[in-house]
Amino acid sequence: MPDPGLSPLPGPPSAPFRSASAPAEAAAPVDVTVALAPAEAPVPPESAIERILRGPSGLGTTALSLARRPAPPEAPPAAGAVPDAVPGAVPEVAPEAVAEAVAEVLSASGTTADQGTPIPGLYFHPIAEPDPARVAEVSRRIKEWAVDEVQAYPPEWEDQFDGFSVGRYMVACHPDAPTVDHLMAATRLMVAENAVDDCYCEDHGGSPIGLGSRLLLAHTALDPLHTTAEYAPAWRESLESDAPRRAYRSAMEYFNQLATPSQSDRFRHDMARLHMGYLAEAAWAETDHVPEVWEYLAMRQFNNFRPCPTITDTVGGYELPADLHATPAMQRVIALAGNATTIVNDLYSYTKELASPGTHLNLPVVIAEREGVSAKEGYLKAVEVHNDLMHAFEAEAAALAAANPVPTLLRFLRGVAVWVDGNHYWHQTNTYRYSLPDFW
Repeated sequence: MPDPGLSPLPGPPSAPFRSASAPAEAAAPVDVTVALAPAEAPVPPESAIERILRGPSGLGTTALSLARRPAPPEAPPAAGAVPDAVPGAVPEVAPEAVAEAVAEVLSASGTTADQGTPIPGLYFHPIAEPDPARVAEVSRRIKEWAVDEVQAYPPEWEDQFDGFSVGRYMVACHPDAPTVDHLMAATRLMVAENAVDDCYCEDHGGSPIGLGSRLLLAHTALDPLHTTAEYAPAWRESLESDAPRRAYRSAMEYFNQLATPSQSDRFRHDMARLHMGYLAEAAWAETDHVPEVWEYLAMRQFNNFRPCPTITDTVGGYELPADLHATPAMQRVIALAGNATTIVNDLYSYTKELASPGTHLNLPVVIAEREGVSAKEGYLKAVEVHNDLMHAFEAEAAALAAANPVPTLLRFLRGVAVWVDGNHYWHQTNTYRYSLPDFW
């Protein structure tokens, strides 16, 4: 998991598909012509994507709004129960209303939060202030779970746990969660993933040596071992043997109470991707290898935040059907979102990693080393890479929304976009963990 610790893509920046505007220095003109082909043709007037980006205008469009409700946290439902009519769920509407509503579905709402100090030139969208009541409740519950249920960290790590501000993080990323229990499903998984990263890989006793064995055994807490009656008890006992496995097992059990079998399997798949990325980075660390920039970006496509936005429908109390999730276009959108948010982590954690022992690979360091430029030039080019990935993500998501105006697909795209913005908000405002380099 990234620590919450390429030459530019062709074509001009695409239009953001959210109503909140980017900072002045990062603003881009409306243009949705980013494509993968070497040669690009201008988008003709009144194209489908332009109509979507223009905004809703017909009857029934307001029903698709995913604006966060101002209500305080509700009482949790019974274990495993998801309401038949989930608050905020997207109703079935006429196709023409759906087409007109895409921009509303993919737009932010509410008052702008205090954004702290942004990275100059970074392309991002301000977000609505995370609901303080939900932040407080999620923060209270997650600490109880981490301390009392799974013993995820010893007392001497309490200040770091509090400084992580995971409640604020998850509420910012999932404003449409119908209940606090839905938010907790994402929050437990986030804490569990970071316990694995810290204890197995990095800050708190982690090491690349023997990492593969540790990750494989921990993965069985997510993807259960099916074995004989003779050996099953030893495996079950092993799930309680350390904090990462206890956290994984418990978090996954809670998640399964809200998720469909398809959603749970999707998450397990993305966690396997994450663990494969961990192993690639560990292999480079063992051999003191600095990868080529494209190799580093390939690793970061796996060792990244992807498992978090991919559960946005579970946390929202609905399901994007498996056949829609599996389409190449949706997979590209999710991959680009994960890649962009992970480079955000590289940029904000840059000074933190430089101050820690050993060599930490991140995109600015790899660019500086492999392209023979200064640390400042490497960092600034990494900002450009992030911006290119963001523009590609937004263009691909807008095109997918235009081609498939299915309510659940539109809501899922909206959820991923909100997660991208919430992830940036948390990094930018978490001054306990992060500070910017003096490059400007």
